[in-house]
This record gives sequence, C-alpha cells and structure tokens, in this order.
Amino acid sequence: MGDAEQTVPPRSAEHARLADSSPDTPGDWKTIGPYISERAWGTVREDYSANGQAWQYFPYEHARSRAFRWNEDGLAGLCDRAQRLCFGLAFWNGRDPFLKERIFGLSGPEGNHGEDAKEYWWYIDATPTSSWLRWRYHYPQAEFPYALLRQANARRNKDEPEFELVDTGVFEGNRYWQITADYAKASPHDVCMRISVRNAGADPAELHVLPTLWFRNRWSWEAGIARPIIRATTENGNVGAIAEEELLGRWRFIAGVDPAGRPPPLLFCENETNARYLYGVTAEQTPYPKDGINDHVVHGAATVNPARQGTKMACWYRLEVAGGETVELRLRLTRDGCNETANLDADFARIHADRSREADDYYAALTPVGASEDEAAVMRQAFAGLLWSQQFYHYDVARWLDGDIIRPPAARTSGRNADWRHLNNHDIIAMPDKWEYPWYASWDLAFHCVVLAHTDPSAAKHQLLLLAREWYMHPNGQLPAYEWNFADVNPPVQAWAALAVFRIDGGTDFDFLARAFQKLLINFTWWVNREDVRGDNVFEGGFLGLDNIGPFDRSQMLPDGDVLEQSDGTAWMAKFCLNMLEMALRLANHQPSYEDLAVKFFEHFALVAAAMNNLWDDQDGFFYDRLRKRDGSTFTVRARSMVGCCQSLRPYSSMRRCGNDCRCSASAPAGTSRTSRALQNSCIVQRPMNAPG
Repeated sequence: MGDAEQTVPPRSAEHARLADSSPDTPGDWKTIGPYISERAWGTVREDYSANGQAWQYFPYEHARSRAFRWNEDGLAGLCDRAQRLCFGLAFWNGRDPFLKERIFGLSGPEGNHGEDAKEYWWYIDATPTSSWLRWRYHYPQAEFPYALLRQANARRNKDEPEFELVDTGVFEGNRYWQITADYAKASPHDVCMRISVRNAGADPAELHVLPTLWFRNRWSWEAGIARPIIRATTENGNVGAIAEEELLGRWRFIAGVDPAGRPPPLLFCENETNARYLYGVTAEQTPYPKDGINDHVVHGAATVNPARQGTKMACWYRLEVAGGETVELRLRLTRDGCNETANLDADFARIHADRSREADDYYAALTPVGASEDEAAVMRQAFAGLLWSQQFYHYDVARWLDGDIIRPPAARTSGRNADWRHLNNHDIIAMPDKWEYPWYASWDLAFHCVVLAHTDPSAAKHQLLLLAREWYMHPNGQLPAYEWNFADVNPPVQAWAALAVFRIDGGTDFDFLARAFQKLLINFTWWVNREDVRGDNVFEGGFLGLDNIGPFDRSQMLPDGDVLEQSDGTAWMAKFCLNMLEMALRLANHQPSYEDLAVKFFEHFALVAAAMNNLWDDQDGFFYDRLRKRDGSTFTVRARSMVGCCQSLRPYSSMRRCGNDCRCSASAPAGTSRTSRALQNSCIVQRPMNAPG
C-alpha cells in the first residue's frame, strides 16, 4: 500500500465513533443522548395565553400534572433525537410535598435578578457521542424550602444578592444526598445506567429513587398519532418493561434489585394532563394522569394503573442508607434485537469501565501539550457542560399560533412571532443553558458551535447550517433571534463562526464553507436593506445582544421617524464584511467564480469602515450611538458602554482610498490572480484617525 492510500488510525475509540457523523447525518451513536431540557415550563412554546405571559401561563407547579405540548424536561434526562422515548430520574426524601422530578427555580418575575435556578447539579463528564455521561445532583434530606426561596427573593431588590438554597441552612450538617448518574453505551442502542446514592450526612436516612421511562405526548395534539405503550415484563430474573412506539420500535428496559436484593415495584400512569386537579374540569379523563405516580408515592392515592401499563412508568426504589455510605442501582435500556443477552452483571461493569477509560483516552488526545492536570480537568468538564446542553428543540410557529383542538385567543394571531409562521424547528441544538435559557439564541449558538467544533465538528457545522435553512431563516433573509422574539436582531457573527469552525476542523471542508457562505449572502443582504435606513453604511440593529448595558431599549421603534445609528451595529457589519471577504477568498482558491464576491466585500468593508468616523467623538475620544432626527439633525448619545468598544473588531481604525503615491495594479507582478489585481485596483490604505492610539 502506498503512502497516499494509507489512512490515519483514529486517535481513540471515541474518535472512531465520531467518524460515523457528518453535518447532514448524525450517525447511530448519537441516536440516544442527554437531549432532554431541564425546564419546559415557563417557555414561549408552552404559552397559549392572550397576553404572552409565559411564566404565569405555565408555572413550575403545573409541570408535574400537565402534559407538555412541545418538549419534555427532567433530571439527568436521556432521549432519542426526536424525543419520542424519554428517561429521567425522580427522588423523594419523604418530606417534600411532591416528587423531585425537575430542577426548581424562580420565574423571571419572581427573581430579584430575573429567572434563577435554585438547586445544585453538575455535568461532570461527557463524550460527543454520549457513549459515556456523568451527572451529579445534591438533594436535601430535609423538606425542600420552596416557599422560603420565593419569599426571601421577593423581599430583595436588584441591588441585593440573590437568596440561594445554601442560605436556607438546608445543607447544615451535610444532611443531603449526593446522587451520581453514570450512563455507558454498550452499542448505539444499548445504554447501561448506574445510579450511585451517597448519604453525605452522619445519620442513616431513607431516599426514594424513581428512575422513570415515558413517551412524549404527541397523541393528544396530532391527529393520526398512535398511542405508544409501556407494559411490565420480567427478563433474566429482573423486573422491567417493554416500550413500543410506531416509529421508534420496541425497546426493553431492565431494572436491577436494590442493595437488599429486592426488585422495585413498577408504577404506571399516562403522560396526560390532570385537568380535574388543575382546572376543576369535570369531563372524563384517565384515572391515572401524569401526576399519578407522584400522588401514589407521596399520598398513597390509587392513581397508578393496576394493569401495569401506560405511557409513563417508574421503578420505585426505597433506599435505607447509613451515614457516609453509598449504594448503587443498575438499569439498562436496549432496543429490541440489539442485545438479547443484555444483563446487569459482569458485562454491565465491563462496559462502564471500558467507556470511562475510552473517555480518558479521548480527552487525553484533545488536551494541549503542557496543560496541567487542573487545566485539563477544567477543559474536560467545560466540554461536558456543552455536550450535556444540546437539547431537542421543537417549535412549529404556524401550529402554535393556530392551536390544536382548542383554539388559542384571537389576539395571538397578531402577537409574538406572528410574522414567523414559516419557522418549524425539530432538531438537536446547543442551548445557552438547559434551565435558564432552554431555547437557542442565534448569536449564542454561533459561539457554542466554535467551541463544539473542538469535540464534534460535524455537529457544529450542522447547527450553523441549520440556522440558515428555509425552515429557520425568514424569507426576507433575517436569522431567527430567540423564541421570545424571533424578529429581534442579534450581532451577525455566523460568518465568523463558520470560518472558525472551518479552521478548527483542519480547513479542508470547502463544501461546508460554500454552503454557509451562500446562505449568509442572503442574511448580509437583509442587513444592508433593513438595518441601514439612509443607505450611508451606518447601521442600526436594535437589541444586538447587549441586554444589560443599554440605557434604554434599543429594539423599540423611536417616535416621529427618528433613527438610532448604532456604533456597535456598524462595527459588527464591518466585521461581517471582513469575514465574508475571507470566506470568498478561501473559496476562490478552489472556484474562481468567488473572486468577484471577494472584491465586493472588500469594497463594502472600506465603505463601512470610513462611515465609522461619523460616530467618533473627538472631545471624549469615544464612539457613541447617534440619534438622527427626521429633519436630518443629529444628537450624540453620550452613554459610555460596550457599544463604543466594538470597533476593536475591525483591524483598521479608519481607511481611505489611496492617492497617487500608491503603487497598486500597475505594479502587480506577472501572473498575479484576477482577485489580487482587483483588490489592488480598489486599493485601500490605513490612515491614522483622529482618535489617540
């Protein structure tokens, strides 16, 4: 075999698994992952109110009793890429008024600094294909102080620190449970689950652990969807269940015995709303609604199906653990026909050991030479946080506006996102935070993808391309901002992100670069046509992601036809021009037809850079926004903030066309490419601007 035919072996087993992925095909190993949100309540998607009050329409207390329309949430959750079958953990310390099935936090109006999770959990480890995952949670042994957290934060203003869970004293004496979930895949469709429960306190205590399997409710909203089923079974001496769904197929779930050798009882109910409890509705409903398992465990109610079947199932472990001791539970979820001999014994332990070691090998190959152990650990857990934060995101705006069986208020048809009926999202996307921000934001996602490219370039490319696809990008070329207002404007960083991902992945995937460039041409045109009112290369933009520094809401239309010309918006557009220029030049090396576009973006950058001088203030030595009145007069908004620092994004402070002293195309050597000659003909040279430095 010649050198040209030799292939480089993968650097680790995880690298070999990743080789199955592409920007358009995730690969089998990513079929199951931590794609469940940590908060589905209080989101825009679940809000069907007339006034758009998402936090009030679907509060935390409703989540245990009310079926979600668009996606699920849970603790240490796993699901398939379409989120049909879900797995998560639930706990009860014997004192709380309800099961701990999801992270608690304050809503936006409740927190003195906005929405705020009030619990402690960590993403300890993860590989890009989810072949190995580790998650940890600290759960108080005393009653969880829900009311105290709300009351104490309500009394505080924005100038005071937040009142946190640890401030309540609930962890005093180390009286809490340290719960660790380890997930190891034996194969793409075979997940071995190990739940370790440590009593951090000195005294013995009891904890109820309820690993839960359920189907996302699609049948209540969509016509023609067959109801799936989970039913009890026994396999290889272990209790378990069979879960069946028309598209996902048949899956087997095995639950091992507790430390005393006792199999857990299996509890079944339906993932359907308890309308009788929530709204006092007297219409017929299932006697085993979504909160049926909760009511049975906490109150002893007869709300679980004695026929041992439903669309939601939990294994009920009751653990007595001595102070300082740790116990372990084992479970396994396997697609039918994948591994008929799946067990919870030696094979199970070997799989965990192998995947943990392979994760070590993977990150060892990724760790920079010379990094200390602490630096390597920080890097690894940071990547784990990003990988755990990829979430199934589902939002069909037209369907959401029109409603399902019950029509929403008519006011919604002209309210939030009414101009984005084309948007239909059903994908795995990196979230800013799966609790605080369980929805994508276009410019956040660009930064996430740059980091993600170090571990999973295919996923990074997929998500950058996804945002510009026809079912995301508006027909006018605008990229969706975030679900609270898709029409808001975020900084145009996607071209920069595409270039960064291209370089990180080795700089050879020109197909990806060309696809990104072609879509971003449309977005660039939208910016020029919609955010430059006077056509003078000084841009507006509105919000632009800087929600904590503006002296007023820049997204609101100004009265009397006034326009706010923004220094940051103009700087971002200069950056956009440069990034598109670099993309065009790189592509021109492979396809000369891109040369003309390179010249276009070079010229456009020169115009924007020159226009920036109009926003410079000689007196203060700073860039300011400028209010342009309808009569043409201007007023400088002397508010010093980050908007005046964005100009550092540009490599040159100010530019002008060259004079007679410049040697440009006349001095181009023989054989110079058409692109180089064109750029020289449009020669722009740096000149000092009036600003110091």
